[in-house]
Amino acid sequence: MLHLAAIIGGFILDLIFGDPHWLPHPICLIGNLIGFLERNLRPKLAPNKTALLVGGALMVIIVLVISFVVPMAILLAAAMVSPWLAFALETIMCYQIFATKCLRDESMKVYDALHKQDLADARVKLSWIVGRDTQNLDEEEITKGAVETVAENTADGIIAPMLYMFLGGVPLAFLYKGINTMDSMVGYKNDKFLYFGRCAAKLDDLANLIPARITGLVMIVAAFLLGLDGKNAWKVFWRDRYNHLSPNSAMTESVTAGALNIQLGGDHFYFGKLVHKDTIGDDIRPVCPEDIVKTNNLLYVTAVLCLVLFSAIYFVCSYF
Repeated sequence: MLHLAAIIGGFILDLIFGDPHWLPHPICLIGNLIGFLERNLRPKLAPNKTALLVGGALMVIIVLVISFVVPMAILLAAAMVSPWLAFALETIMCYQIFATKCLRDESMKVYDALHKQDLADARVKLSWIVGRDTQNLDEEEITKGAVETVAENTADGIIAPMLYMFLGGVPLAFLYKGINTMDSMVGYKNDKFLYFGRCAAKLDDLANLIPARITGLVMIVAAFLLGLDGKNAWKVFWRDRYNHLSPNSAMTESVTAGALNIQLGGDHFYFGKLVHKDTIGDDIRPVCPEDIVKTNNLLYVTAVLCLVLFSAIYFVCSYF
């Protein structure tokens, strides 16, 4: 039961403290490792497509091994000293893996800028949390960007690592974060990363396949509990859940669009190039900044519901 207590404790710590900028973060270390490998592998392999694919796969293997082995070694060493030391470290590691408060705080910076009618600042704040070009977006598109990133990251930033914590502890959760961080850094379909980042991108799709669908279904329940349009959330989820270049992203974006009675998706510029995307949801009403707040409410309720669900399943499986 200490493992369960560590997960719950880490989740609560994340809700209270978030990610203070002064605190060293292990995900940043993983990001530094990915950046180091990319800088030292990709330029030497380009423009050979096969070499880039192999080099990208090699990077993935190195990052996965280190992401899994290092936290496991730390916890095993701590357990040899004291089970309570191991529990304390596991709780802290769980806390650092979760990103619930951080996701809310960063998206609310966009909301605050929009509330002040400062579009220039809102574009800058949005650029911190999305991959699309933001410099020419209007208020509605800025709001959509914030709503979409909160909806998508509810799955891959919170629920997916939570699920992997329950399945394989902190080491498996860190392994997942390694996959997810690689995808966010090199998993782009542009000239630079099309081949080198392909292995990371495909692995991220696979790792999020089940968590994204669980999150979408639980988010529908959250929509009902929050008094949003739960029926439409289910309708749009079932209809539009594959309306995205990613096989997973629309699972939660469709629920959010349906619950809020808005339309998300559509074409956007990435690195100066127009990327076509299908729309998600129906254009029942205009998108407004308050939708960012409502999406964050969906995030929090979905996270709590998943924690309760996974904890109950873990508790039952531990005794039967």
